[in-house]
Amino acid sequence: MRKADPSDLMIFARVVEAGSFSLAAERLGLPKSTVSRRISALEAGLGERLFQRTTRRIVLTEMGQRILTSAEQIVHEVEVVTALAEDSQVTPSGRLRVSMPGDLASIAFAPMLAQFAVSYPAVQLDLDLSPDYVDVLADSFDLAIRIGGEALGMRLTMRHLIDIGISLYAAPSYVSAFGEPDTPQSLARHSMLVLHTGGETVSWRLEKEAQVMAADMSGRRVSANSYDLLLRLARAGAGIAALPDIFAEAHIASGELKRVLPDWRLPPAMARAVFPSRKLMPRKTRVFLDELLSFLKPRPLR
Repeated sequence: MRKADPSDLMIFARVVEAGSFSLAAERLGLPKSTVSRRISALEAGLGERLFQRTTRRIVLTEMGQRILTSAEQIVHEVEVVTALAEDSQVTPSGRLRVSMPGDLASIAFAPMLAQFAVSYPAVQLDLDLSPDYVDVLADSFDLAIRIGGEALGMRLTMRHLIDIGISLYAAPSYVSAFGEPDTPQSLARHSMLVLHTGGETVSWRLEKEAQVMAADMSGRRVSANSYDLLLRLARAGAGIAALPDIFAEAHIASGELKRVLPDWRLPPAMARAVFPSRKLMPRKTRVFLDELLSFLKPRPLR
């Protein structure tokens, strides 16, 4: 039996992580034939098959399961060494893959992203604005911005960014034409611009100090899965929208929007940064997170 090549073990771990030879090859920047050949060489050296290959998916054999932890440890140690090397650089550099909701990026974070690109030209910022949660580890992201508090995997770390206040907004032209609601129940007489996610309309659960009341949403409604569109519709006078305060604040200042039912608000949404758990965060990731936190710091819950 030959000794196992550590680089082949790393490729093995990446194949397991990706769930396919093709995707692992794409992420590694190698031809699929090379990945297959290296796995075959590893299997030959160990004298055991590591995968039960099927047409749909790969399944680990008992031997594959036994060596996976060791292979993942090699990947982890290489990542630590790489992070140390990056941290020693005076100027952060390299590709930085970040996932975040598109509305958050375009409406709220665009100034920060532009400033980061100018301040760190050696960092290749690669933004994924998919509305779905990405698999940070399997898809090789350095950082993901998520809204909400779903459970994390064991190999991920979370950093709280901001609690985003959500309030009701309308254009002054809409209020002039249709009046202003004075209670959550009176919203039934108004046109409501409502977010929907996963095919489900998000109900408006309004809070005022110790009071909690469900808005009457039986009236006219327009729903969309984009805060950006709801914001545009509200500015155009199409109705009352429940919007994150950080999306509406510039339009409040310009007079395009005004708060309605100002004593009531929806429960805040928690924004957090999620990234791989490592002994040392790569410098490029750390400076991005620091810039983001600095950008958000002056923003209290509104």
